[in-house]
Amino acid sequence: MKPLEGKIALVTGGTRNVGKGIALGLGEAGATVYVTGRSITDNDVKGITSAGGKGIAVVCNHENDEEVKRVFERIKEKEGKLDILVNNAWGGYHRLRNRKKYKGFKWKEVFWKQPLELWDEMNTVGVRSNYVASFFASELMVKRKQGLIVNISFYASRKYYGNVIYGVAKASVDKMSMDMAVELKPHNIACVSLYPGYIDDNKNKKNPNAKKESSQFVGRAIANLAADEKLMLKTGKILIAAELGKEYGFKDIDGTQPEPYDTL
Repeated sequence: MKPLEGKIALVTGGTRNVGKGIALGLGEAGATVYVTGRSITDNDVKGITSAGGKGIAVVCNHENDEEVKRVFERIKEKEGKLDILVNNAWGGYHRLRNRKKYKGFKWKEVFWKQPLELWDEMNTVGVRSNYVASFFASELMVKRKQGLIVNISFYASRKYYGNVIYGVAKASVDKMSMDMAVELKPHNIACVSLYPGYIDDNKNKKNPNAKKESSQFVGRAIANLAADEKLMLKTGKILIAAELGKEYGFKDIDGTQPEPYDTL
């Protein structure tokens, strides 16, 4: 029996990059994984089912609270529970992914020369969206006295990474995880921040880089965390995917053991 067989998970913003890999990692462990995206299709979640779980695509814009609410209503109606929520949706790379439209944008620009709109892009989907999804998830989890909420964050919370707003957003995610954990702990629900490393989904087996990890490796970190009988000992903490790999003994898709990308 796979460690997460029978478990229901939701990964927000899981159509690409880290989110997609997380969903694959959870599917690999046997979970039924709901995945949200603005324009997600069933084709986007085929890999989850192929990996050994069950992928379910749900169209959702995490700027819209009503759409988010409907996602949780669907899970409640279809599954009657939610075991794992991974808050991965992130709007902070919108300008980087649309360079033709935002030709003058520079990630490493001083804050007083950054567009003010960048604040909303990073904090609406990436901070507020985490809060809203956790709000609805908690209702399902509290009733069953169990669950895990993982907020994807990064080292920029703790040190300068070239963009002030980015650092503020990640620091907000970490503080949210810590405080939510306090209120959820009496209900046996864990809440943590998780730092991926340098993501490279084209890792070369002949030339492994210990400072790189695949997005699916991050999913394996969450799967192992969710299966840990002593999970509640980690609630409220900032966790690093590579460190969990060493603790739980799992490796990346190319058989390597990634090292933490940075230090706290």
